Amino acid sequence: MKQTTWARWLRVMIVGAALCAAVVYALVLPTAGQELAKIGEGAFAACYWPWLVFLWATGLPVGAALVCAWTIAGNIGTDRAFTRANAKLLRTIAGLACVDSGFFLAGNVVFLFLNMNHPSVVLLSLLVVFLGVAMAVAAAALAHLVMKAAELQDQSDWTI
Repeated sequence: MKQTTWARWLRVMIVGAALCAAVVYALVLPTAGQELAKIGEGAFAACYWPWLVFLWATGLPVGAALVCAWTIAGNIGTDRAFTRANAKLLRTIAGLACVDSGFFLAGNVVFLFLNMNHPSVVLLSLLVVFLGVAMAVAAAALAHLVMKAAELQDQSDWTI
């Protein structure tokens, strides 16, 4: 396959991920939150907006990471896959994943201490945090490899 084809497929996947995120953040979370707020005769109704705003805030780094991925896909399409710019974008994605994971864990713990969360939810959130950290490690490893490849490409470009 040509690099333009790969870039096109990457962008299709990025658009798909953005659409899935939009559905989750705009429809699933508010609807599920409203249903959970009704449990126990509305005992959790006061938790609805704080939780919803918190969960919406976790979507900001996701959107920023998708923008970085879109830029990387564009660079791949123009035959600039192994560049320092792509390595920097991958490091940015890794940082965003770490920050989002830490924010998500901290928010769950804060809500636990405010009596707006249950310990089992905090334990379940550790799975989400683990996945976020795994994404961060994968992006950081890719950033390192892309940087090494960029250095090798720079050396080969200067070789006669």
